[in-house]
Amino acid sequence: MVEEAPRASLPRRQLGRFIRRQREENTSLIQAEVASAMQWSHSKYSRLERGEPGKVLDRDLKELGKILEIPDDKVAAMIDLAHQVAEKTWYNTFDDLIRRNFDVYMRLETDAHAMAIFRPDLVPGLFQTADYARALNRIYFPRDSEEEHDRRIELKLQRQKIITRKKAPVSVDLVLHESALHSMVGDEAVMAAQLRHLADISTKSNITIRILPFKGGFPLGTPAGPFVILDFRPYAKGVAEPTVIYVENFTGDTYLESESDVEKYRRAHATIQHTALDAVASRNLLRQVARRDL
Repeated sequence: MVEEAPRASLPRRQLGRFIRRQREENTSLIQAEVASAMQWSHSKYSRLERGEPGKVLDRDLKELGKILEIPDDKVAAMIDLAHQVAEKTWYNTFDDLIRRNFDVYMRLETDAHAMAIFRPDLVPGLFQTADYARALNRIYFPRDSEEEHDRRIELKLQRQKIITRKKAPVSVDLVLHESALHSMVGDEAVMAAQLRHLADISTKSNITIRILPFKGGFPLGTPAGPFVILDFRPYAKGVAEPTVIYVENFTGDTYLESESDVEKYRRAHATIQHTALDAVASRNLLRQVARRDL
């Protein structure tokens, strides 16, 4: 029996993507030139950028940081991320260094081909209006200055371009619980505008929004927290990029990749989706509640 090649872990793939971006954005170097500067073979360096399994030393990443003009704080984040590769529980809460300098979820979101999202509580960031997001930020970041609030909104709006761009927009299948339509964020005007935005954007061919109504009860037999299923295009001919499940909670985020976990969340999303209203009825409900909020 032929042994299956080891699959690249999420930290290794993220590290490879980050290094590739730094090379392309900071320098005019091609892979072969970086490999030569590192005194590596071209194949070894290309495997690193592809995120394939393999040992990488701290001193290699420090030297690579110099060649690719990567700031010291991000080199430190790269090293910390590389250490996660060997940890069996790497997918648990990332520490402040990773959160601050290497935003794992945002990079996954940017690279995704398709996403399936369930939110039982509020509108997810990809679909928030500026006013809705600002109202939440004022509560969650009470010490931020107005300038900092503006920067957060700008970042969120930049993130949203992945679903509105003309070329290869990310496909999103969102199921939103009806409670999110009635939980007040900001004031009535903010809520009405947010719901109209959801209804309008749901007409795009790459976006499906369904509402899980109150009468749908608990389709999984238990309350389910928010989660995102991220699917990716193959990163090499015949080589599939593994699906990642992102589970968000108040104290930290979890990233799951095992086939059993992925299958469990796919079944959960399909079950919730089956119980939800269809796309047209959901759009009508969004517009109906928006009119009530005016």
